[in-house]
Order: sequence, then C-alpha cells, then structure tokens
Amino acid sequence: MLGLIALLAEILIVPGFGVAGVAGIILLGWGVLLLSVDFTQATESLVVALIATVVLFAAGIKIFSKLRLWQRMTLEDRQKKESGYVAPVSELAVAPGMIGTALTPLRPAGSMDLNGKRLDVVTRGEYIAPGTRVEIMKLEGTRTVVRAIPE
Repeated sequence: MLGLIALLAEILIVPGFGVAGVAGIILLGWGVLLLSVDFTQATESLVVALIATVVLFAAGIKIFSKLRLWQRMTLEDRQKKESGYVAPVSELAVAPGMIGTALTPLRPAGSMDLNGKRLDVVTRGEYIAPGTRVEIMKLEGTRTVVRAIPE
C-alpha cells in the first residue's frame, strides 16, 4: 500500500522521477515478496514478472516500430555530413572584427546592421542597447557572437 501511495505522489504531486518513484517501486516489490508465505516462491514470481516485462517491452518496441502509424510519426532520415548536409551559409561576408550597429536591444539575442544589411546576432550574455556600435567576435556555425565597442 505504501508503494502505491509513493507512486501516486510521484505521478500527481512531485514532477519527474525521483525519490518517491524509486521508493514506490522498491516498496511494491517488497510488498509482493511479503505477500507470499514462501519467500522463495515470491522471489521466483518477482523475477519471472521482471523478465516478462523486459521481454514484452522489447517485443512491443520491435513490433510498434514496424507499424505504419509509427513510421508516419517519426523522421527516419538523418542529416549526416556524409550525405551532404551542412549548416547554412550566411549570404553576407561576415568575419570576426567587423563593426556594425545594434538595431534592436541585444538581450542577448537581437539584430545588428552590418554594411546596410540586417544580421541576427547574440552577445555573451550582456545587454546591449539599440544604436550601440558592436564588433563581431566569433562565428559559431550560423551563430554570430558580438560585443559592445567601448566608446
């Protein structure tokens, strides 16, 4: 009974899977063992139930993955570099050290003007007000990191 209460507390009150969930599982297992007069028979029943659960779970995954519904719900393609997938390249020639002006507040993400073109940028976490001159520090794929230029 305590095991069920702990599991219900885990499901309804405490989010996630933590101490109450683990305690509930342990207490339920212990309760099954104590229900039987013969401790050996209860242990065998519990082991058989655990093995059956694992086998049925694995079989269910194998069968469910072949169903048409599963194939419609999941994406089977992988975007691998070997297949030609690469991060998109910016249409602007952007390089570290280039200077522009913040168009929007950068907190930490926003936009800057670079040679008359709008560019989405991020800071290292600090706030930069619109109109502040900013310098491109580094490029990380499609992410452009900037910093404010001290005046």
